[in-house]
Amino acid sequence: MSVPLYQAKAEFFRMLGHPVRIRVLELLQLGPTPVRDLLAAIDVEPSNLSQQLAVLRRAGIVTATRDSTTVVYALAGTDVADLMRTARRILTDLLLGQEELLAELRDADARSE
Repeated sequence: MSVPLYQAKAEFFRMLGHPVRIRVLELLQLGPTPVRDLLAAIDVEPSNLSQQLAVLRRAGIVTATRDSTTVVYALAGTDVADLMRTARRILTDLLLGQEELLAELRDADARSE
């Protein structure tokens, strides 16, 4: 029995729904990155980072290659980078809208005093 598309999408977004995973994806947009550099950029225990990388790897969102003793992670494709940029634009628009509303509320408060 197949999973409905909306359910598959929900599972996909649920898989992305962890701050460490999002940070990893943001960093990997800059290009392939060794685990040691990811650890330096993200304030988490190595075991936690390893666990989150494993989730992303199992989902097929990132790839891992070994170069001697160094493991290097990369985005599996450009679509995830596009998704991260789109999310940033959406959040920017939402925050700008909230900023405009806050300014209107402050103006209303100032007029009523």
